[in-house]
Amino acid sequence: MRPIRPGQLALFHGGYFLSTGIWPLVSRRAFEAVTGPKKDFWLAQTVGVLVASVGSTLVLAGKWGRVDQDARWLAASSAAGLAAIDVVYVARGRISKVYLADAAIEAALVLAWVASWTGRN
Repeated sequence: MRPIRPGQLALFHGGYFLSTGIWPLVSRRAFEAVTGPKKDFWLAQTVGVLVASVGSTLVLAGKWGRVDQDARWLAASSAAGLAAIDVVYVARGRISKVYLADAAIEAALVLAWVASWTGRN
């Protein structure tokens, strides 16, 4: 299997973040149909804007071939943070179990970024 290059990983990760980030901005109905109702929907939109911002930064870094250590850290740390929030709040029963699928994707992204740092990609 051919390893994923940092530029390819940044494009994939950025695309994932862009799509999931803009989702609550584009369609509340579709977002809540999958993730469950939200009392303070503005918070989902705020997180969406931030996630989409990170995603666009990663897409541009990948496109321009500028995936430096700062971009890698932004990618890995944001994915790790989101995965942790997903797991903690699913365990507390505050959010839908569908967020565990996101946590799994985020964890895989963290591992891919770690591999890119260690040269095992």
